[in-house]
Amino acid sequence: MLLVFAILVFLPLTGQTINFQLTASEDPPKSQTAETTTLKQKLDEILADDKLAGTVTGVSVRKAKTGELIYAQNGNTRLRPASNMKLLTSTAALETLGPDYQFTTEVWTDGLVKGNVLHGNLYLKGKGDPTLLEQDLKQFAAELHERGIHKIKGKLIGDDTWYDDVRLSEDLNWSDEPFYTGAQVSALTLSPDSDYDAGTVIVEVTPSDQIGEPANIHMTPENDYLTINNQTRMVAEDDSKDISITRQHGTNEIVIEGSMPLNGSTSKSWSSVWEPTGYTLNVFRRTLAEEGISFIGNKNTVFHKTPKQATKLAEKKSMPLQKLLVPFMKLSNNGHGEILTKEMGKVAHGEGSWEKGLQVTEAVAKKLGVDTNTVQLRDGSGMSHKTYIPANSLSQLLYNAQEKSWFPVWEQSLPVAGISDRLVGGTLRSRMKEEPAKGNVKAKTGSLNSVSTLSGYVTAKDGEKLIFSIMVNNYLGARSGITAIEDDIAMTLAKHKF
Repeated sequence: MLLVFAILVFLPLTGQTINFQLTASEDPPKSQTAETTTLKQKLDEILADDKLAGTVTGVSVRKAKTGELIYAQNGNTRLRPASNMKLLTSTAALETLGPDYQFTTEVWTDGLVKGNVLHGNLYLKGKGDPTLLEQDLKQFAAELHERGIHKIKGKLIGDDTWYDDVRLSEDLNWSDEPFYTGAQVSALTLSPDSDYDAGTVIVEVTPSDQIGEPANIHMTPENDYLTINNQTRMVAEDDSKDISITRQHGTNEIVIEGSMPLNGSTSKSWSSVWEPTGYTLNVFRRTLAEEGISFIGNKNTVFHKTPKQATKLAEKKSMPLQKLLVPFMKLSNNGHGEILTKEMGKVAHGEGSWEKGLQVTEAVAKKLGVDTNTVQLRDGSGMSHKTYIPANSLSQLLYNAQEKSWFPVWEQSLPVAGISDRLVGGTLRSRMKEEPAKGNVKAKTGSLNSVSTLSGYVTAKDGEKLIFSIMVNNYLGARSGITAIEDDIAMTLAKHKF
């Protein structure tokens, strides 16, 4: 936006009045060298693309060494960041919890072992670990068996009171809730594989042998907490595959519909679970049974806080935060963003809630140079359409983060352009595959309906490290056209010579 000022000066000796007009950008770069002027022309040309017509697009570019703002368009305009919100959440987590922080899951009892029978309740106590896997529950069962416990005369109780009982952030769209991107948050939760999408189950659909028969369905981990409504139908080899997998809202019924050819490839989907605490307990009970541990006349599971006088029987610690950052940031794991938010609230304020966690995130953002008077934070992942932050604020955070001892770990967690390894390239592995952006651009992607963002670091042709933030809001049409513009900007920065 250009602001125009008119100044009238009266010259008494001549009787003339001279009208001066001064123009100023909303976000004026602090330097106007020939090199930055040339860069401005290049970026202005890219941003004149018709695909951005009707959008609100904020762009901010700084020199990483000095923090000097060398280009801005709508840099101070508050915009929805989508998963660029994870830049704030991850820096706050590193600053508050530390790179070596670990989550814990524990097994307790309020009873005593007599012979091979545990006379008392068995508590599975969750403390937010998003990396808990079925194999960890099997290890718990094995440790109990090694203690001589073969039967339990009591209840299996889930303790998820480390966090509050609010499962979904307040702005999550109803339509997102059945899918892994909108999974519920519980302090006692389970992931189906090493992507660590906590509170989800993997559903796979494979061909069966007969046309007209239903396809085969498999869940990982196996459980009877969710039910499958299989409405699929096998069709001939030359017919097309059309499979949909959707959990019904408010239930744990997964409806699978469509056609599967005899030679069809596997359809695979991560479905969120309604109430992850019960899901985790269900899988734990199965692993106990597989280990030969049974409950005497008590098949129900309940939720309750572990009593103070209980005895700890087993414990599992998660990977440290610096390793968890890889799937969190590279794969843009929404659940990790929300769990880390609640964990920060628990550690800093004694309350595992979004409200307290976001207070921590905002406080750290302020320490990193963000003007918190001009931001609104609503969740930890960026799924909210009511979170707002300017591009200049994101680039300022990226600049000040460089001074932190944890910065190398954090920078390494960012997706790297054009690198095919998904745990290196992450969400940028299929973008900017050509030099000089390939392996050079390290940035966090973001995507919501009508929102696309990209913020991070790139080294220019002459070795000058740059910081950039690109935020496109309110676009229509395919996102690929918008990401192409983002990539063009990043490539231009990589090719530029100061």
